[in-house]
Amino acid sequence: MMPRRIFFVTVLLVFACGLLPAQETSSKHAPGVQKQAFGTREGRPVNLYTLTNSHGVEIRAMNYGGIIVSIRVPDRKGQFADIVLGHETLEGYIPNPPYIGAIVGRYANRIANGTFPLDGKTYTLPKNDGPNTLHGGVARTFDKVVWDDEPLKGKTPGVRFTYLSKDGEEGFPGNLTAKVTYSLNEENELVIDYEATTDKATPINLSQHSYFNLASEGSGDILNTELMLNADRFTPVDKNLIPTGELRPVKGTPFDFTTSTRIGARIDDPYDQMVLGHGYDHNFVIKRKGSGLDLAARAYEPGSGRVLEVFTTQPAVQFYTGNFLDGTVTGKQGHVYKRRNAFCLETQHYPDSPNHPDFPSTILKPGQTFHEKTVFKFSAK
Repeated sequence: MMPRRIFFVTVLLVFACGLLPAQETSSKHAPGVQKQAFGTREGRPVNLYTLTNSHGVEIRAMNYGGIIVSIRVPDRKGQFADIVLGHETLEGYIPNPPYIGAIVGRYANRIANGTFPLDGKTYTLPKNDGPNTLHGGVARTFDKVVWDDEPLKGKTPGVRFTYLSKDGEEGFPGNLTAKVTYSLNEENELVIDYEATTDKATPINLSQHSYFNLASEGSGDILNTELMLNADRFTPVDKNLIPTGELRPVKGTPFDFTTSTRIGARIDDPYDQMVLGHGYDHNFVIKRKGSGLDLAARAYEPGSGRVLEVFTTQPAVQFYTGNFLDGTVTGKQGHVYKRRNAFCLETQHYPDSPNHPDFPSTILKPGQTFHEKTVFKFSAK
């Protein structure tokens, strides 16, 4: 038997050397923001930021694509795990066809036929989704560039990413300056603040494309996760996943998540929209009370007890069930990401809004400031 004094010294040394699992020690960390080198891209340094609060919740994000690399939160037993898909190195994100963890823009989601009219002119964009433009285009989209970065070391740790999207980039008009701030508060909330200005009228739609698995990334499918969406209408799509213009009631359809329902309960129903989307890949219209933050969604994973609540100022949320993850992406710890191994809740304006005058406008004009906010709140029950 080890003498008691030697045992305690050994335990202290183990803690000091960081040899215990992260979930045992992360709650000991002081809140703050740390910066470390994460590689280079296009000759520019890529920096990885770690935001930590006093409860041990940890968010890691980098200035390449504004990508959220990991989110570590506790389950009902206080055990921490990473709940978003991703990679351990920068190289894993190049290329990144599923947009894992990234800021997407200049226009998140789809624009039909890669064209839109504005001020008497028709603009043409590169097509990367059949006949459509998806998440801003092909080459210099927001998920594929190095943003300027600035740590925020005040009471609430955070990081601000800034990018100048030049006039004509990916076919969009105007020099657009976008700022996205991630901050982590003591309520275990990841607050995402979007801001943009332009010198020429242009469409803008910014969103965050993290893939969540509340059991832990790489743990399997998300079909048993229970979801509530604060939406009684959604925008049906055609065969190219472009909104038809209809705002269809969810009542009586597999799209009714007004009460908490297992994601997998109706995902294979032979409903027309389910067949077209190969599952859920649709824009839900949030029941808004005003111009401030409103609840958009609540997800609960029964096994771990983890809860994710999404609040936003945006008018809609795209619910996507990872239908096009096909096992070709290998992520953290060698985990292979397969179909429906994660879900996305992308707060946004409606897809293809520049081609639908009846949809809420996404046109930003000189002298105006685009400003939206989304909050991901983590808890357990």
